[in-house]
Amino acid sequence: MPDKPAITIKSLKEQVYEYLREQLRTGKILPGSALNLDETSRKLGVSRTPLRDALLQLEMEGFVTIHARRGIVVNSLSLQDIQSGYEVIGALESTALRQAFSQIGAAEIKAMEDLIEEMKKAIEADDFDLYYEKNLALHDVYLKLCGNEPLVRIVTTMKKRLYDFPRQRGYVKEWELASIVEHTELLNLIRQRKIVEAAAFIRDVHWSFEVQKKFITLYYADAANPGTRSKDGRTP
Repeated sequence: MPDKPAITIKSLKEQVYEYLREQLRTGKILPGSALNLDETSRKLGVSRTPLRDALLQLEMEGFVTIHARRGIVVNSLSLQDIQSGYEVIGALESTALRQAFSQIGAAEIKAMEDLIEEMKKAIEADDFDLYYEKNLALHDVYLKLCGNEPLVRIVTTMKKRLYDFPRQRGYVKEWELASIVEHTELLNLIRQRKIVEAAAFIRDVHWSFEVQKKFITLYYADAANPGTRSKDGRTP
């Protein structure tokens, strides 16, 4: 049985990681800013060890870069980063859907139908956070069935990088409406048991950077127009 300090250190690291992720998600720590290890350690009331471990995890996930001389810098999200993210998620979700396809039955199809309806209601109420939650849940229907934990972990991390860095105050309603149409088309392909077409649709339409680019450049205004961020962190 592991000793108590090891458990405590692990718990602290996880708490520090979640704290920093929440600060990134809410925009309290902005891309491009620098983090001072000693100052952050004092603020959180923890030693440098759990903080350093949490930052190493964030670096592995692409959120920060640890420089030997410059300290810790929060990475900005570029259009190239977004394109790479879409390509990776599209390829992995396409694979996950193929792996899970035989396990998607009437119950899973009904769950996806219900989630699409809930997404529609969320958009009607201009509740993007609820829409996003239901959107993730729809994709999770097949991700959880694929049996590939490393794949799911990578997809989950990359979605956080794309959408919680920080979570945008506004959203592109036209994009979400188009996305609901795509989810409906995907579900129709699944109902028809068209596995090849459904997997290709995920990769080549739903997660295609080129297909979604007109919406991406609106949603990610800072990445599309670098250098236009004002002093308060907003684009003019």
